[in-house]
Amino acid sequence: MSPLADHHASAYGLPWQACGVTRQDDQPPPPTISDHGMIGDLRTAALVATDGSIDWFCPGRFDAPSVFARILDTDEGGSWDLRPVDGDVRAHQFYFPDSNILNTRFLTDEGMVEVHDFMPLLKSGDEDHRQRLVRRVQCVRGDIRLQMRLAARPDYARERPRLTEVEGGVLIESSSLRLGFSTTVEVHVDGDDVMADLHLSEGDRVLLVLEVLDAEDAFEPETGTDADELFDATNRFWQAWIGQSSYTGRWRETVNRSALTLKMLCHEPSGGIVASVTTSLPEEIGGGRNWDYRYVWIRDAGFSLYALLRLGFLEEAAAFIRWLSERLGQQDQDSTEELGPLRVLYDLDGNIPSHEEELDHLSGYAGSKPVRVGNAAAGQLQLDIYGDLIDSIYLYNKYGPGISYDAWKDLRRLVDWLLDHWDAKDAGMWESRDEPRQHTTSRLMEWVALERAVRVARQRGLPGDITKWSRVRDEIYANVMEECWDDDLQSFVQATGSDTVDAGLLLMPQVKFVAPQDPRFLSTLKVIEERLVTDTLVFRYDVEAVSDGVSGGEGTFSLCSFWYVEALTRVGRIAEARLALEKMMTYANHLGLFAEQIGLNGEQLGNFPQAFTHLALISAAHNLDRELG
Repeated sequence: MSPLADHHASAYGLPWQACGVTRQDDQPPPPTISDHGMIGDLRTAALVATDGSIDWFCPGRFDAPSVFARILDTDEGGSWDLRPVDGDVRAHQFYFPDSNILNTRFLTDEGMVEVHDFMPLLKSGDEDHRQRLVRRVQCVRGDIRLQMRLAARPDYARERPRLTEVEGGVLIESSSLRLGFSTTVEVHVDGDDVMADLHLSEGDRVLLVLEVLDAEDAFEPETGTDADELFDATNRFWQAWIGQSSYTGRWRETVNRSALTLKMLCHEPSGGIVASVTTSLPEEIGGGRNWDYRYVWIRDAGFSLYALLRLGFLEEAAAFIRWLSERLGQQDQDSTEELGPLRVLYDLDGNIPSHEEELDHLSGYAGSKPVRVGNAAAGQLQLDIYGDLIDSIYLYNKYGPGISYDAWKDLRRLVDWLLDHWDAKDAGMWESRDEPRQHTTSRLMEWVALERAVRVARQRGLPGDITKWSRVRDEIYANVMEECWDDDLQSFVQATGSDTVDAGLLLMPQVKFVAPQDPRFLSTLKVIEERLVTDTLVFRYDVEAVSDGVSGGEGTFSLCSFWYVEALTRVGRIAEARLALEKMMTYANHLGLFAEQIGLNGEQLGNFPQAFTHLALISAAHNLDRELG
C-alpha cells in the first residue's frame, strides 16, 4: 500500500459527520454525491437523488446559474422533492435499458411506486426543442401517498421566485428566469414553494413537468398523453444513438453507460463537451479544493476524440472538431505573448471565463466551502494543452475525414508559437496554483504536439516547416530524457529538479513517447506504484510532498486509476490490468457513474459525473479487451 494512504487517513469520514453537520433524529442524512443519477437534453442536465429529489439543475445550459442546488446547500439551495410519506421507504434507481431515462422505484409497506425522470429529446439538431424536466409517477402496486415540494431558487439561490397559479399549473418567475410548472393533479402555492399531496392506487399515473420559458413564450400545460409520447420518443432517441456504437467487446454494458454519460455532457448547439455538469463538489470533505467544471477543457480534446472515434460516433467527433477549429480561428483575438494562442478552458460559446467568484451564501456540499463559479485556471499557462489539441486533430485526420486547410493554417500558427515557448515554466496539467515549474508532462505533450503535426503534414502532404518542427521535437525529447530523469530514483519526475513522481507519467507509452518495455518507463512505473498507488487506486501526486498552492488533501483520481490500467496493459501485465479494471468498475455508483475522485472509504468525491474519467474508462476497456483477444 502507498504511504500516501497514511497521509490521507484523517481526511475522509462520513460526509455529513466530517464537517460537524448534525441532522434531526427523524430526518435522514442528505444524499451523498454518488446517490444521484443524471438526466439531460444535450444542453444542460439535472441530478436526481435516490430519495426522489432533483438536487441540481441549471436551466438553459450547463453553465447557467442554478435553480436547484440542494447538493450545495441542503436548506437554502432549492430542490424538487418527490417522495412517499408513510412508513419505511426503500429506494432503487436504474436507467431504462440503453437509455438516459431514469427510474426511481420506491418500496413501502403499503405498496410500490415508480418515478420516471427525463428531459425530452425528439431528434438531433431539433430547432424547435423545448427544455423540460418531466416526472412521470405511476403506482405499481398497493396504495401510496407522496408529497411533492418544488422549491425553485433562481440564480444560485440568490433570488426568490414569484409564483402565480394559472390554469393547469403554476408560473414561476424571477428577474433572470421564467418556468412553467404543469401537472395533472391539484397543487397549491405555499410561500416560495409549490406543494402537492398525491394519493395513488395501483395503476394511477401522475404527470409533473417543469418547462424553461423564454420571455415571450406562452405557458402551455402538458397532459398525460403528452408525457407518454415524450417518454417513448426520448427512449427511442437514446436507444438509436447507443445502437450506433461499434464496441462489441467485454464490459460492453459499462462502456455503453460511459458513452451515454459522455453524450449527455455534449452541448449539441456548440459541439463542446463539458468536463462535468456541477461546480464545487469537493475533493476533500470540508476542504477548499472545490472547482467549477462546467467548461470545455482543451485537455479533454484528444481523449474525447479517441473515445468517440473508437466507438464509432463520428458525428459527435466532427462537432467537437468544429468547436476546436473555431478556437484555433480566434487565436489572434485572444492571444497574448505570455499565455499563448490558446487558453486552458472555454465556455460553451468559446469565450474565456472572465473571473472566479465565491458564493458565500451557500454552505457547500457537506459544509465544504467555498462554492465557486467561474474558473481562474483560464488565466494559467498550461503548455500540455497544445499536445492534447494537436493529437485530437491527428486522430480525426487518421480515423475521420480530416481537417480543413483553413484549420491547418491556424494550427501552423499555433505550432510556430510553441516552437519559441516550449521551455517556459507553466502550471502543468494539474493546474497548480503555486509557482510555475517546468513540468515533465508539459514537455511530454509538447513533444506530442510537434510529432503529430509532422505526421499530419506528411500524411496529407500539407505545407509546413517539417525540418524545424522535427528539430525542436527532438530537443524536447532530449530535454525530457536528460532533465526530467532522476538517476538516483531511476524514474522520470514531476518537474525539472524535483524528486517526486506524477501519475501523468503513465501516459508516456500511451502517447508513443517511449516503448512500453523501455527500461526507463518500467522503472518509472515501479516508483509510481510504490508512491502513488494504493491497491489499484492512484493519486495524481503526493500533495504532502508537493506544494500546489491549495491547502488540504484529496482522494485518488479515477482518471489516473484508469491510466494505470492502460499502462499495465501496455507493459504486458494483462492479468493485473484486468483485475485493476474490474476493481475500478466497482467504485462506480449504482448507475455506473463516476465522480472525479475516490475517498479513503470508497466515497465518490469531486464534480459528478466527470467526463474525463468516463473517457479514460472507455480507452482502458477498449485496449485491454483488444489485448485479451
